[in-house]
Amino acid sequence: MRERERDAEQGDARNRTSLLKKMEISVAEAEKRTGKNAVNMQETYTVYLIETRPVDAASEGTNPVPDSLWRRYSEFEQLRNYLLVTYPFLVVPPLPEKRAEFVWHKLSADNMDPDFVERRRVGLENFLLRVASHPDLSTDKIFYSFLTEENGWKETVFETGFQAKADSRLKALNATFRVKNPDKRFAEMKHYGDELQSVISQLLRVRARAADRLYGVYKVHGNYGRVFSEWSAIEKEMGDGLQSAGHHMDAYAASVDDILEEEEHYADQLKEYLFYADALRAVCRKHELTQYELEMAAQDLTSKKQQREELATGTIRTFSLKGMTSKLFGQETPEQREAKLKMLETQIEEGEELVKERNGECEEFVKSAWVDIERFKEQKDHDLREALISYAIMQISMCKKGIQVWNNAKECFSKM
Repeated sequence: MRERERDAEQGDARNRTSLLKKMEISVAEAEKRTGKNAVNMQETYTVYLIETRPVDAASEGTNPVPDSLWRRYSEFEQLRNYLLVTYPFLVVPPLPEKRAEFVWHKLSADNMDPDFVERRRVGLENFLLRVASHPDLSTDKIFYSFLTEENGWKETVFETGFQAKADSRLKALNATFRVKNPDKRFAEMKHYGDELQSVISQLLRVRARAADRLYGVYKVHGNYGRVFSEWSAIEKEMGDGLQSAGHHMDAYAASVDDILEEEEHYADQLKEYLFYADALRAVCRKHELTQYELEMAAQDLTSKKQQREELATGTIRTFSLKGMTSKLFGQETPEQREAKLKMLETQIEEGEELVKERNGECEEFVKSAWVDIERFKEQKDHDLREALISYAIMQISMCKKGIQVWNNAKECFSKM
């Protein structure tokens, strides 16, 4: 029964119309600009052109929205922070890295490097497409205005008050260590997020080291080309064959740049899930905080009920300041006791309502979060499988090209 309900919920989410059904979204280009920052100092920064086109504006009877606007990376960060606070039960898609990580030594780590800016442009477009295809995030009005309103968007997002709602890191850390009854599923998922981030980090480090070695191997083949060319100059019968073989080696050495550029594309796909792992853990941490708040409310209610019982019976079960005060200054009058009982009754009623509210919030969080985690797991399995298969195909193709180069060289030698 539960499986059928879960499948129905996931089906409803899939059938919900995403923004991508109505709008084409792209980050068309990046542009370097210079201007003054908040402290009136000159700075160089990059802006990205977002283009949106209604899929079929005529059929909807609406006027087409302005089709392009510029955004800085910091505005993308602000949008994601808003989504994290507003939808704590969802695995919010990550942004591409702000500065290059896990790079091989020939690749620039400068965040103004044209190749890095281009990869980040692709990553930002991917982020927008992820959000726009999400069954819940895609319907958010702030996200829509981010795509369509160049002026006034910042004011609109600040008016939501999302910054005041953000949980402090200390509060979340406190919940992690003090929650008494953690949900086993979320604890396991949080641990999985840690492990996923660890293995992808290791994979990216291995790949960076392999790229360094591969670059060296390919470039060394350029020395073959130089030596064969020099050798051809002193030979009459073998000259043409040696020179042709040298040309093949030169082409082979030069091809590594395109190969490693293609590899960066696959590395960026892995990096997305490196950052997705943190987004997954953020949902688990928020659940811990929700559970902790429920437990604190329940604990406070239990304490209030115990105080009521002690007042009503005149017995104190545990050592307390109240008990010491009674011994030192005498018992309270009946009127004082009655007033305190009334106050406790009110506090207990409020506490019961709070526990009920916290319990409902926790149950709703678990329900919504688990549906989205299941959606994310399906997406992750599909994406990583396709990325790894494509990477393997690329490696096979690269090896075949190497074999072809040496076959070509063999033909050249055979004709000498």
